Amino acid sequence: MAARLAEGGHDVAFVGTPHGLEARLVPEAGIEFFSVPSKGFDRSRPWTLLTAGLTVLSSLFRATLLVRRFQADVIAGFGGYVSVPLGAAALLTRTPLVLAEQNSVPGLANRVLSRWARAVAVTYEVSRTHLKHPDRVTLTGNPVRATVLEADRMAGRVSLGLDSDALVLLVFGGSRGARHINDTMIALWPTLSTIDGLQVVHVAGRIEAASVRERIEAAGGPAGRYHVFEYIDGMGDAIAACDAIVARAGATSIAEITAIGRAAVLVPYPYATDDHQTLNARAVADGGGAFVIADDELGSSSFERALRELLTEAESRDSMAAASRALGTPHATDALVALLVGAARPE
Repeated sequence: MAARLAEGGHDVAFVGTPHGLEARLVPEAGIEFFSVPSKGFDRSRPWTLLTAGLTVLSSLFRATLLVRRFQADVIAGFGGYVSVPLGAAALLTRTPLVLAEQNSVPGLANRVLSRWARAVAVTYEVSRTHLKHPDRVTLTGNPVRATVLEADRMAGRVSLGLDSDALVLLVFGGSRGARHINDTMIALWPTLSTIDGLQVVHVAGRIEAASVRERIEAAGGPAGRYHVFEYIDGMGDAIAACDAIVARAGATSIAEITAIGRAAVLVPYPYATDDHQTLNARAVADGGGAFVIADDELGSSSFERALRELLTEAESRDSMAAASRALGTPHATDALVALLVGAARPE
């Protein structure tokens, strides 16, 4: 992301990959979008480093032209392969670079670029130990969308077709869903359906939603109490509408859950780089806001026991929700913007 500071406001442009979701979502949000090819390499196939390197060189040339054309005063890098050519362009054009790291263990791009960054915004204090120049690191928390901070419980229940007085469990595994979580919830539904007043909102992902819906119907249980969605645009309202959550432990998911404050069972994705989702989840659990269950324990009694506690013990659930809310960082966006403005070169 590049920013140009001007009297009375700031001009912002977003740099991303031409085929990623950002290519559609950023222009829809009214933000200028520039595409830069980006390609990683497979560590198990070292020869892919050559093709990735050629792509990076091409992307560096394009990113440098974009920075000069846009006349950026500051560049923000949010990790990922596309940050590498943009960060290098910042170095070549002597444009201040600010990094934002969402996860507890910084990714490779941010670890490398932190050598030259003017400042680094982190979500977790432990991230500081993985970065060059710890003195340039600021704990800001992870920014969340304004729509999440403004989420409304009853509006969410109305939009999702839920009863106003229901006990609501929200299940999601990220934008693509999570098969292991999907399978586990289907197997548990006949038992969970005996909990008085329980309604489930399950975001199962585009690929598996139809199958999950069919298998839930076949599993039995009261009709109309298990709602399956491919995807929910307004996740803020969905989180606000629920009483408890089962989810993966991605940085954005955790930021949104804690910004609103909901008790959760977090199931870290087992193949995340450096197992960073487990560290993300542990930070919430240590603060009293969640249970952490390993992916290979989803079919065990420990998962069902943790979930039942959230759903049947209101005092425990409310205590965890309060602890979750205390861990939230609703002002993270303002803190990051302040870093960007402070780092920007003078006009």
